[in-house]
Amino acid sequence: MLNCAIAEGMDKNEFEKLQTPLSKINEIQAVPAEEFFELHEWLDNELGPGFGVRVGQQMKIEDYGVLGLSWRTCSWAGEIFERSERYFKLLSDTFMWQIVESNGISEVRLNRETHRRGLELSTEASLSATVVVMQAVTEKNIRPIQVSFKHGPPSNMEHHNKAFQCEILFNQEHYSISYRTKDLHSRTAKADKSINRFLVERVQEETENLEIAGNKLVFELNEIITDALPSGIPSVDHVAELIGMSRRTLTRRLSEAGFTFRNLVKAKQQEIAKTLLHDNSRSIAEIAFETGFSEQSAFNRAFKSWTGLSPLQYRKN
Repeated sequence: MLNCAIAEGMDKNEFEKLQTPLSKINEIQAVPAEEFFELHEWLDNELGPGFGVRVGQQMKIEDYGVLGLSWRTCSWAGEIFERSERYFKLLSDTFMWQIVESNGISEVRLNRETHRRGLELSTEASLSATVVVMQAVTEKNIRPIQVSFKHGPPSNMEHHNKAFQCEILFNQEHYSISYRTKDLHSRTAKADKSINRFLVERVQEETENLEIAGNKLVFELNEIITDALPSGIPSVDHVAELIGMSRRTLTRRLSEAGFTFRNLVKAKQQEIAKTLLHDNSRSIAEIAFETGFSEQSAFNRAFKSWTGLSPLQYRKN
């Protein structure tokens, strides 16, 4: 919200007067709900109708932490709502999601009571962000067919119309955003079972305030590395981003378990190479590709440094 307000022209020094100053934001995990709603009201007054909707349009998957990363690797788009029903308290404890399906339409309800204007604006931001998230996980222009608000309309509908591009209803019984059920069954663009399983477990651990054990982390990373190798040797930065950790945290956690990322990759490459070399139907070039090498010559040199034998010598032995 603050970044969006600054981008729209507000002086960031204004935000040092808040109960939680801008300079302290990175030091906290959450703010009180009433403080959050008060900020919505202030910025809406300062920047005009539709500010909440504009905030929602600026949201990115990464802004939702490990829960957002788990959405990206879901198998199908509607899975993000089922996951949100269970784990949304990681982001907010002021409302709950509920999915109601009927006649090919999935109505995704946001259950909350409106006791102040800031809560209404926050809801506008949440439903606006839902449109962005759905398009991000599918990489398709999936649009809702209807959006409903319990409160009345703003004085200017320009930003609402631009964000939702569908029928918008006000003074309704529920806050909701509705999609064609077949659209929610669309496959996500980055579906990945092994990474998704790891992320879901991390979401569960964060929900219960636990920390993943070092040996479990190593096991999950081995599966992720195995899946990644045919596309090239993965970097620690890339894998850390996939699983929602900083490089520093991932490196520290592996070190505590007695491993380094580089050694994990090398060990997995050796394991896969040796297994595949027992299969005479697989060419050396294919095996090089499966273990992350773009050239057979580079694979030959690496394998000899691991075992003292060339791949062909190993296969003959």
